[in-house]
Amino acid sequence: MVVQPADLDLAAVRAFVAVTEDRYFSEAAATLGITQQAVSKRIAKLESDLGVRLFSRTRTGAELTRDGGAFLHHARALVGIADQALEMLHARRRSLRVDVLDTRLAALDVVRAFHRTVEDMEVEIITSDGLRSARGALAHGSIDAAFARVSGTLEDDLVSVPAYLEQAHLLVARDHPLAGLPQVEAARLSGMTAWMPGNVAGSEWAEFWDLFGAAFDIRIDVTGPNFGWEHFVEEIGSGERVGLAGEWCRLPSHPRTVQIPIVDPAPMYPCSLLRHRQNRHPVLAALTRFVEGDFRPYDPRRQWLPAPDRAAFHRPPP
Repeated sequence: MVVQPADLDLAAVRAFVAVTEDRYFSEAAATLGITQQAVSKRIAKLESDLGVRLFSRTRTGAELTRDGGAFLHHARALVGIADQALEMLHARRRSLRVDVLDTRLAALDVVRAFHRTVEDMEVEIITSDGLRSARGALAHGSIDAAFARVSGTLEDDLVSVPAYLEQAHLLVARDHPLAGLPQVEAARLSGMTAWMPGNVAGSEWAEFWDLFGAAFDIRIDVTGPNFGWEHFVEEIGSGERVGLAGEWCRLPSHPRTVQIPIVDPAPMYPCSLLRHRQNRHPVLAALTRFVEGDFRPYDPRRQWLPAPDRAAFHRPPP
């Protein structure tokens, strides 16, 4: 005769764990948000299903029997697995919250390309202050991932994955002497002043452009006010100033502005994907793999990066 195993009631198992931890049926009932009578019924059912006695009642509360002690480890494992499953399903229904510095920048294109590869996945785009705000938001769980240039040392619980390198372009008016060139050598920019009013002091992007300016003898003018992208390209189009922007930045269209790639070497803005080690959103791992698979490493023969960024973005040949 084959004895069929009992189908355990998870609610009863959860009540058993609660009584074990709280020692009193009344305390366990409060923890579970049910009546003491309901706890007693669940424990009685579990003991009936298992065919053993799990508790002995004493003046100091419910004490585990030898069988109860033997079952406790497995009961906690069952409850833990159930909680993880519920958390996973809840997280899957929740949007993946991704922080980008600006919706005109290349990071948004990466997220859009990834979104096309995953079915039934919602993404919530959040814009903030780059690395300065992303660190805390990742730690608190208010975002799941962030795209930013990593500056300085990250906290141990944050993970950084190189995402992409974006070539710098010179932005000039159509009547500028360089406007007709298909590309411009970095050395020809020596002594030039580039206007970048959006470079916030202390930000990782301002630090990048300062390092770039120092390397190629270019003055970075951050005087404002910063009235946004439309005003920026209008000022460049007027011929009064020249500016710098990333190759994939979706600048507002303006008939009197021209973008020219900078080469020999090509300055590359480094952007990484950041996440928290403990974040278990089910789509986050897929986003990380997507970013890693699409990454093109730094080529020191034709590209330039600030010294602090080179190690992370350089992939040695096999």
